[in-house]
Amino acid sequence: MIVVKTPLRVSFVGGGSDLADYYRHSPGKVVCSAIDKFVYAIVKERFDDMIYINYSKKECVESVDQIRHDLVREAMRITGVEKGIEITTLADIPSTGSGLGSSSSITVALLHALYTYNHELVTAEQLAMDACRIEIEILKKPIGRQDQYAAAYGGVNQFEFSTKGTSRVPVILENKVKRRFSSSLLLYYTGLARSADDILSEQKANMEAGDKLTMMQKMVSLVDPFTRAMESGDIERCGQLLDENWHLKRTMASGISNPAIDSMYATAKNAGALAGKITGAGGGGFLLLVVPREKQNQVFQALSGYRELPFMIEESGSKVIFDDRSYSSK
Repeated sequence: MIVVKTPLRVSFVGGGSDLADYYRHSPGKVVCSAIDKFVYAIVKERFDDMIYINYSKKECVESVDQIRHDLVREAMRITGVEKGIEITTLADIPSTGSGLGSSSSITVALLHALYTYNHELVTAEQLAMDACRIEIEILKKPIGRQDQYAAAYGGVNQFEFSTKGTSRVPVILENKVKRRFSSSLLLYYTGLARSADDILSEQKANMEAGDKLTMMQKMVSLVDPFTRAMESGDIERCGQLLDENWHLKRTMASGISNPAIDSMYATAKNAGALAGKITGAGGGGFLLLVVPREKQNQVFQALSGYRELPFMIEESGSKVIFDDRSYSSK
C-alpha cells in the first residue's frame, strides 16, 4: 500500500494570469501558498486484475478505458498502470467548489502514488507538468497552471507563466514574519458551491476578445509589491494590495461575486478585516481575509454565522507518507 499526501492552496494576487489566454499575450505571474489542508491518494495492489476506485462513488472495472473518474483514468494512462489495483482518494474538506485547488491536488496525488507504485521517482516539476497535461491538454478544463505547481512544490511561491513554460521563485519568509503573516489570514466558508468551469470559461472568452487584458495586467503588476510586503511583514500593505486585486478580479467575469459574497466581505471589513478575496475562480467556496491579530475577535463575532477553516502555511509539497511494498510481490 502507498499513501500520498498533497496540500491544497490559497492564491493571493495575480490569479487568472496563469490561463493560456492571458500569458500567450503577456507573461503571467501569481503569488500563492500551500496550506495545511490535504488530499490523499491511496494505492493498493490487488490479487486479481480488476480495477477498484473509491471516491464519492465506487467503481469496479476491468480496464482503464472503462473508468468514469477522469482524473484517475488519465493518471493511470500517463503512469502506465493498467490493472490489478485499488485506488482511494480522500480529502480534508469537500473538494467540489472549494476554490482551494482540490482538483489539481488530487491529480498530483494520484500521479505521485501511481509513479511510486511503479517504483519511479519523479520530481515536483514532473508531477506539476503531468497534472497540467491531464487537466488542461487532455481533459480540456478551462483552468490555469498555478494549482498543480502549488500542490507539487508546497511552500509560498511566485510562479511566472509564458508560452515557454512555468518558472518558480520560492518566497522565503523569516520565521517571525511567516508566523505574523500566516496568523493574519482567515478562511471562511461562504456556504455557496459553484462551478469554476462556467466562470473560467467566461473569463477566458473575455480575454480572448481582448476585453479584460488590461485589468489582468494590473493584477499581475500587484504580485511583486505583494511579495515584497509579505517578505517584510507589512500586513497593512498586503491588505491594501489584496483589496485592490479583489476589486479588479470582480470585473473579470459576471459570476465571480454576488450580493451574498459582497455582503459577507463588507461585514468582515466593517469588523476590522483589511481585505479579502474569494479563493479560486469565485462565485462561492471560501473567503480569504487578511485581519490584524488585534481585530480578529471582532471579525470572529461578526462572521459567527459562517464556518471558519483554521489553517497555516504548509512548507511541504506532495509527498509519500506510507509505502510498505517491501511485503509486495511487485
